[in-house]
This record gives sequence, C-alpha cells and structure tokens, in this order.
Amino acid sequence: MQKKLDLYNYLYLEKEGCFHLPSNKKEGIIFGLFMCFGMVLIMSVYNTALHGFSSLTVGSAVTQFVVTFIVAFIVESFVEPKARKIALSLPYDKSKQLNHIVAIALCMVPAMVLIMSVYGVILTALMTGIEGSIFTAYLKTVGLNFIVALPSQLLIVGPISRWLLTKYVKPATQKPEFNA
Repeated sequence: MQKKLDLYNYLYLEKEGCFHLPSNKKEGIIFGLFMCFGMVLIMSVYNTALHGFSSLTVGSAVTQFVVTFIVAFIVESFVEPKARKIALSLPYDKSKQLNHIVAIALCMVPAMVLIMSVYGVILTALMTGIEGSIFTAYLKTVGLNFIVALPSQLLIVGPISRWLLTKYVKPATQKPEFNA
C-alpha cells in the first residue's frame, strides 16, 4: 500500500522535482508523443472491443495503430496550443500544477474526442459500414469515446507520460510557464 501511495505522491503532488511538465518545445513534442501513444493505444483497444476483434489481424491492427497515431499526433499539435490558451484563461489557482494539469485535460480531451471521433466514424464506415444516420453514429461515438478518454488521460496516460518525461528526458532548468 505504501508503494502505491508513494507512486501517487510522485505523479500528482507538488513536491519540488516531483513531476515534470514540458518546459520547452523539445519536451513538449516528446510529451505529446508519449500522450498520443498511450491514448491511441487505449482508445484503439477500446474501440476495437466495441466493434469486435474477429475481423482484425495483427498486421491490420499495427497498421491501423500507426496511422491513427500519426493522425492523432497531428491533431494534438493543433489542439494543444488552443486548449492550453483556453485552460490558462479559466479561473483557477494557477500556483498549483495539478490544477493546471486538470484544466488542460478538461480542455484537450473534449476537443480531441470530437475530432478523433470523426476519424473513427470514417474508419468504421470504411471497415464495417454504418447502419442508420452518420450523424447519430458520430454522436454515439463521441459519447462512448469521451467516457473512456477523460479518465484514461487523467488517471493513466497523463501520469505515466509525466513520469516518463521526468525519468527519461532531462528536465530543463526552468520551471514550466503557467502564464498565457
């Protein structure tokens, strides 16, 4: 139990040097790659489970993962600066990094879900077809993806990505900026 609590403290609490947010462009790109990899992995497994594993081969799964990862990273590259700007304009205690992390997640995840669900509906239409209205299929996809994406980002992928950034990427000497 103590090890689990220590890991939680390491990933979430704000002790000096406890966890690291990207503080320059290079770290931001690496962090984005970590986040995209984790989120695409979780969401791909989840959506494949929803639509059935039967028609999926290892080769097609890897190809689909790589293509989805590239699409998601490109989308994230456009969404993240806007989400960060919106998050920084919200009224919260900006002196706490955890508040900043949650604010950005609450701005990033809905935008990414809305955009990546378009990709998912197109992929589903091409692979298995869509019964009924494409708009209804899109709304259903958004709802199903959001309920998994937000907790995954906040509780699994975000903490692991911050840990990887701290562990394997030399932190810059400057503190991350929280100002707009």
